[in-house]
Amino acid sequence: GISHVLTLVLQELSLLCKRDVNGVGMLYDLLRSHWLQALLKIYECLQHYLGKRPVPVTLQARALTREVVVLLREAPQSGEIKELRRLLRAPHLKAALLSAHDTVAQKDFEPTLPPLPDNIPENEEAMRIVCLVKNNQPLGATIKRHEITGDITVARVIHGGLADRSGLLYAGDKLVEVNGVPVEGLEPEQVINIL
Repeated sequence: GISHVLTLVLQELSLLCKRDVNGVGMLYDLLRSHWLQALLKIYECLQHYLGKRPVPVTLQARALTREVVVLLREAPQSGEIKELRRLLRAPHLKAALLSAHDTVAQKDFEPTLPPLPDNIPENEEAMRIVCLVKNNQPLGATIKRHEITGDITVARVIHGGLADRSGLLYAGDKLVEVNGVPVEGLEPEQVINIL
């Protein structure tokens, strides 16, 4: 997919970069950037999801079944029609299967993002909301206080850890909020306890 095309473009750009062609180095760095790689990974996942997502034919299978039973009552009676009417009127089909179908078909299973915090600084260039579920495993990242700004930042992402596998956290990322708690003014040790 897109990742393969990007890999080919990066290979080609690396050759041009060695020849010092104007602007190629900047383009090469842009295409190698972690945020673009993560964005492409998310895009491919969404495209895969949209392509395979099942869509119900109807939201009201029980009502449609009742209509079919009425129409079958008026049709010339054969052995097959009697058998179909019996199956469609069976309690396990009506109550269990069709009811479950209608319940699932009417729900919205699209992912939802939590609302943005109210106290987002206006001078921020970009902000990501990252949701990682740890399930009693370590995050796989270390944090530190930035020496100049005092911000809490990701110091390093441990290879193979949860943060690394997710592709959502990178060294240098600033933490604004953890589990709904603002981290401004907190010590790194206090933030670790929230994590």
